[in-house]
Amino acid sequence: MKEKFLEYIHNLQDQICEKIESLDGVATFQQDLWDRPEGGGGRTRVIENGNVFEKGGVNISYVHGELPEVLRKNFGVAQAKFFACGLSLVIHPKNPMVPTVHANWRYFEMYDENGNVKDCWFGGGQDLTPYYVFEEDAKHFHEVCKTACDKHHKDFYPKYKKACDDYFWNTHRNEARGIGGLFFDYLKETEEFSLQDRFDFVTEIGNSFLECYAPIVEKRKNFEYTKEQRDWQEIRRGRYVEFNLVHDRGTLFGLKTNGRIESILMSLPPKVQWRYDYHPETGSKEAELEEILKNPKSWV
Repeated sequence: MKEKFLEYIHNLQDQICEKIESLDGVATFQQDLWDRPEGGGGRTRVIENGNVFEKGGVNISYVHGELPEVLRKNFGVAQAKFFACGLSLVIHPKNPMVPTVHANWRYFEMYDENGNVKDCWFGGGQDLTPYYVFEEDAKHFHEVCKTACDKHHKDFYPKYKKACDDYFWNTHRNEARGIGGLFFDYLKETEEFSLQDRFDFVTEIGNSFLECYAPIVEKRKNFEYTKEQRDWQEIRRGRYVEFNLVHDRGTLFGLKTNGRIESILMSLPPKVQWRYDYHPETGSKEAELEEILKNPKSWV
């Protein structure tokens, strides 16, 4: 399974990077191949200073070795070896009318002392962080997510949509990071779902990503915007940074497993503002976004 999923995310990385470059029309991805001293490595691809995308990363990692102490405590094991691989991406557009997007799809194995697979599971999801809310864009993103989920089980979309709303919540701000999407973790083999079923579902979601996001970029990338709207984008990006550094499991996992810092922190936008006690004008489009973020809604 790990070889099959690793091959899948390599191919998916190629597809996504090719499409992002096409949407931008100017910038291309810089690639770095890196090794992890304790075992494994990755293929990092970053795009910067483009016509459409100010910064983005589409990264693959595959790490293995002794399970770090902090994770041994989490999983309740004295000692174990592990393997983890996944694709993680964050795209920060230049135009504030185009939303930031995040996605990842990952697979984890843990082994007993004889090297046999003791436990394994899939995780991942995809979510949208707009700076200005266009209802048709939000509905499109969620409709594509629901269609992909419904092919595998009618309960998946409402379950994983709620999990996304709950997970991407900045508790210290009492607001969502964005307008959600899907989030799932610890998808293990059960009586109802085989490991192959889990693979089929997660890859279905991965394959839906470009359909979720690319049409929104195409529609909004040439919209005009003001300096004030750009300022608002950078203020909201600050909340994005806060979530990733305080709450995000993937960031924390990378830091605790001696991951490659440049790859882990590629999710951070290049230009951000933190203004003291800033509040948007009542009744404005900016205030509308804040209201939605404090009260997550159903889009489909």
